[in-house]
Amino acid sequence: MKKIGEMVAGVSTFFGEVRTELHKCVWPTRSELLESTLVVVISVLILGVYVGLSDALIMGVLNIVIR
Repeated sequence: MKKIGEMVAGVSTFFGEVRTELHKCVWPTRSELLESTLVVVISVLILGVYVGLSDALIMGVLNIVIR
């Protein structure tokens, strides 16, 4: 029973510390969040276009080489 009590106390301590750390966090404002989201979406689109074009180019070169 002593081990169970220690485990419960440890879990309780852990969640108490998590709560304390979350209160220290500085959460972004709505506008900061929207700006960051927009940057990520645009970056993913640019990277997707780059990878797609690179893939098409490499496939074209490989098709020429294989024929």
